[in-house]
Amino acid sequence: MGVVTSLSNHRYLIVEDDPLNAGFMADGLRQQGAQVCVCNEGVRGLALAVGQEWDAIVLDRMLPGDFDGLKIVQALRAMGKQTPVLVLSALSSIDERVRGLKAGGDDYLSKPFAFSELVARIEALMRRSQTVEKPREMQVEDLRINLMTRSAERGGQALALQPREFRLLAYLMQHAGQIVTRTMLLESVWDYHFDPQTNVIDVHISRLRAKVDKGHALALIHTVRGVGYCLTTDPRALLAKGL
Repeated sequence: MGVVTSLSNHRYLIVEDDPLNAGFMADGLRQQGAQVCVCNEGVRGLALAVGQEWDAIVLDRMLPGDFDGLKIVQALRAMGKQTPVLVLSALSSIDERVRGLKAGGDDYLSKPFAFSELVARIEALMRRSQTVEKPREMQVEDLRINLMTRSAERGGQALALQPREFRLLAYLMQHAGQIVTRTMLLESVWDYHFDPQTNVIDVHISRLRAKVDKGHALALIHTVRGVGYCLTTDPRALLAKGL
């Protein structure tokens, strides 16, 4: 029988460029029954943070390149993502802690730290985040999905969606009005962390568009050529951006 803890079956993203520290945290969390993804640089870390659902993110303050931890959490909050973020840093001054919290971090842990404290901080973040009930339904125009029953309808008519189609539609609706890339879809809907070099996304988008938009005057699912896809009621906004 596996270990069952308060972290079991939860998903965590660690963005940390120090391989020893990242490995120490990831191994410890996995031993607690958690699912862990590790990333060592900022741009990739932001893509993972935005593109998938995490129970919490452990984010190093200092990362190589121009995209550090503060910029990642600021970008997350600007996009409306409320995933709990624990900021790690060797910079332990009060000013630095204040900067991390003001940027959008939920807690700040100075290096070096004990693993037991890391776990306690994560558990506290999750308790606070669970007080906010996640939406059970999402609606864009006359398109509605229920995340509990995994059902969808448009204009009051039920849509017969396959499980993957429902996941794809739910992801597009979660990011309504935003452009989602192929990489984001592969990682979040297909759980691929590589490009299989197939047209699997195009095929599913085509099938989904036929079920969602066919017979309706207003098309909601749009292809942004060379970039990705967008579920929006105002495609003119994409044109205004030159997309």
